[in-house]
Amino acid sequence: MSDETDYIVEMKHITKRFPGVVANDDVSISIRKGEVFAILGENGAGKSTLMSMLFGMYEPDAGEIWVRGEKVRIDSPNEAVKLDIGMVHQHFKLVENYTVTESIVLGIEPIRKLFGILPYVDIRNANKAVRDLSLRYGLEVEPTKKIEDLKVYARQRVEILKMLYREAEILIFDEPTAVLTPQEIDYLLEIIEKLKASGKTIILITHKLEEIKRVADRCAILNRGRLISVLDVETTSTAEMARLMVGRDVLMEVDKPPASYGDTVLQVDNLFVTDANGFEVVRDVSFSVRAGEIFAIAGVSGNGQGEVADAITGMLPIKRGTIRLNGNDVTHASVKARIDDGMSYIPEDRQTTGLILDLTLAENLALRSYNRPPFSSGAVLNRDAFLSYADTLIDGYDIRSGGGAAGPVRAMSGGNQQKAIIAREIDRESDLMIFVQPTRGLDIGATLGIRERMIEERNRGRAILLISLELDEIMTTADTIGVMYNGEMLNITPAEDITPEEVGEYMMGVKRHE
Repeated sequence: MSDETDYIVEMKHITKRFPGVVANDDVSISIRKGEVFAILGENGAGKSTLMSMLFGMYEPDAGEIWVRGEKVRIDSPNEAVKLDIGMVHQHFKLVENYTVTESIVLGIEPIRKLFGILPYVDIRNANKAVRDLSLRYGLEVEPTKKIEDLKVYARQRVEILKMLYREAEILIFDEPTAVLTPQEIDYLLEIIEKLKASGKTIILITHKLEEIKRVADRCAILNRGRLISVLDVETTSTAEMARLMVGRDVLMEVDKPPASYGDTVLQVDNLFVTDANGFEVVRDVSFSVRAGEIFAIAGVSGNGQGEVADAITGMLPIKRGTIRLNGNDVTHASVKARIDDGMSYIPEDRQTTGLILDLTLAENLALRSYNRPPFSSGAVLNRDAFLSYADTLIDGYDIRSGGGAAGPVRAMSGGNQQKAIIAREIDRESDLMIFVQPTRGLDIGATLGIRERMIEERNRGRAILLISLELDEIMTTADTIGVMYNGEMLNITPAEDITPEEVGEYMMGVKRHE
């Protein structure tokens, strides 16, 4: 058998244009049956667009797609499914008020007939089939639970099970670890290895080099829509991958001069927060952040860090405790009042909390400032000021949008949406800047850029509160580290006085402050 007949997917000379941008420019890749093939590139490099054409969400403007040695036209996801191609999207495509099983069988519901006449959906047997499938692949989910009640990692499992239920042979994962904790990432990579062992062909869209080194056989590197190289992962260093991805040598460390602390900007005392069921998710948490300090809160996901941020920003009511900003009690102040008093917020969920997806990039960048000059005079908006301001931030933060400042945020890649929020919030020059998972979904170049920005703002005397699940991010940027476990702040220590291993022990609740 010739090597060429081993290719299960071939994309030949693929070009795709959108208004103002060439997303893919004459890209050719060939993927072997049974391999893990990674597609690596910066945010907005064209990775998702390329795979969206394989899944029938777009059609190429030029080029050909071959599957199992035959030229095909994939003009819809339904056509892709017929070719045994499945895709887990970066932003999940699930119906919130459906159960797990209803979401998985949607469109191919098992129909039986009552009394041989009346058709009905056989949900009981479908539940059993879903449970059996989930156990077979180690993707445990409860078939009768509603999607809206599931955590992020469980929703992702449902998306994977949707593909497997439809007997997909070619599985596309689009940035599958962007919204997962480190522990969940490890588990997902084990699942990918198990899927490969069962004979599936995996296409992994990512920018995380360590994940590629762990599971991929080969990787294609895209830069601004063009194919740079296809590499054997085992024989290529992460430094070389990073260099090809961003088009320059990448320094993996950030420069952090010694801190110069000023007055206390944020003071949190004896904070208690409850969830919708009345359960205490934050218990008696106290800490302060000074001007010129990065105070990082470490912890495994779900230990109350997110609720602390939401309470400080006014997104979540508190049970008791006090929050002071520059000495002023803002415990019960509105979100707008806190923003006006000097608080910036980069939230964990960029699409729900950080942006209004149906507005343009320019409108989103001006969300904090639209009601004052030069953006408005009275009730009249100055559109030219919106566009001029947006162009400045687009250049300064390398935000890539096919439609430029006037393009809709919804059409931008997840990483570029994140850059837009960070640009807007940093540019306000607030006394307090709260960063929650700021580099989630960002490529290595953008990640290092954001960490450098945080340190620059700290050097300018800003107080930075960083909440991150990335331990290396905390260790490289923080001046002071607090660790939360089960809703409590177990320990607060200067960063130079604690090792990553000790932070990890506190995160798991193994070690408690003496």
